[in-house]
Amino acid sequence: MEGDLMEVTPLQNIHVEVHVKSLSTAKPSEVKMHVQALLNRHSMTFGNYRWTEFDDKFLQKHVDSVVIDLQKTSQVSYPLDLKSCDVSIHVFTLNEEGPSTLNLEEDEDLSAANHWLLPAAEFDGLWESLVYETGVKTKLLDYVTTTIYFSDKNVDSNLISWNRVVLLHGPPGTGKTSLCKALAQKLSIRLSSRYTYGQFVEINSHSLFSKWFSESGKLVTKMFQKIQLLIDDKDALVFVLIDEVESLTAARKACQAGTEPSDAIRVVNAVLTQLDQIKRYPNVVILTTSNVTEKIDLAFVDRADIKQYIGPPSEKGIYNIYLSCLEELMKCQIIYPRQQLFTMYELETMGFVRSEVSEHSLKLRSIAVKSKGLSGRALRKLPFLAHALFVQTPSVTLETFLKAMCRAVDKQREEEANLINGV
Repeated sequence: MEGDLMEVTPLQNIHVEVHVKSLSTAKPSEVKMHVQALLNRHSMTFGNYRWTEFDDKFLQKHVDSVVIDLQKTSQVSYPLDLKSCDVSIHVFTLNEEGPSTLNLEEDEDLSAANHWLLPAAEFDGLWESLVYETGVKTKLLDYVTTTIYFSDKNVDSNLISWNRVVLLHGPPGTGKTSLCKALAQKLSIRLSSRYTYGQFVEINSHSLFSKWFSESGKLVTKMFQKIQLLIDDKDALVFVLIDEVESLTAARKACQAGTEPSDAIRVVNAVLTQLDQIKRYPNVVILTTSNVTEKIDLAFVDRADIKQYIGPPSEKGIYNIYLSCLEELMKCQIIYPRQQLFTMYELETMGFVRSEVSEHSLKLRSIAVKSKGLSGRALRKLPFLAHALFVQTPSVTLETFLKAMCRAVDKQREEEANLINGV
């Protein structure tokens, strides 16, 4: 009708990540052409999907995997036709060199930080292995993407303020450090058309503040000068991680209490000053973590654009973690034969009704319920402990392994109680 405004439905964003073999000489444009042909042949998708085997001989020769990665929202309905979506194809190879160390000239034995070139083989699959409440990972991706976009558009930071600082806080073992590494890896892939590669610098706060007080802020400044050299490369997207940032607070409080020399406060101020200087550059993101929320330095809290709590996994999160572990063990034929396990969404759709086909999945759900309160680190370790402690055969049936997992959870609880009681 004339005068009416048409409601425009935004296109669903689909990211397709193409891992090219390290020895491949194929041009990215060639790879994208063949991947697009693959997507045209399989345009209907029911969710995230991963190809590791191909009919196309070019893909067989040059590509390790093709992954469809959806930005999941409540508005998405499946099946989804890729032809009606906004599809971005990201082509990348993994750097297999491993981390190097950033040393300071005054003491080459003193490591200032660890340094990776991204995307790194060491971080491959890390993003997918981390399971959080819906939206946490997407929120962090969107934040950094907006940061880069505002910089590219030359938005005046005096009028609209953002500091390029992310603070992840929560109890130990919830994967905060791993999430920072995974976020950097994912963005180095997603923004590969904008930046040639990524750099990831991990500063250990404990090392920083326990060893460098006597040298005041000079060594801190030198360390950030080395980081500055990385940032000066406009083709690189640089991530700086300060782990357990609450140790900064400990240094300040010790100074105020008179238990540490005044030199310590200069170290902390030097770090804050350096962070304020490098945030002016469009190709840097500062990631920080803290285990002890009440001890986080207010100077950092004020600088953080996003303060994201990362807590222990929910029942659904635990189930998804265990499901991915069991799928891996079935793929490796440690659990054999392969048997079907439903996703939590499928169980909910079925109304959790017990049947012959849902029995194993419901058993896994009961183990997930029993595991509530365990850290993500402990959950990922539990299938290994189940096999090590309660499985005596090279391969095992799913039913037997689930029993072993149940016993392993009980063992974890018993060990936790003994630690608390000092046994």
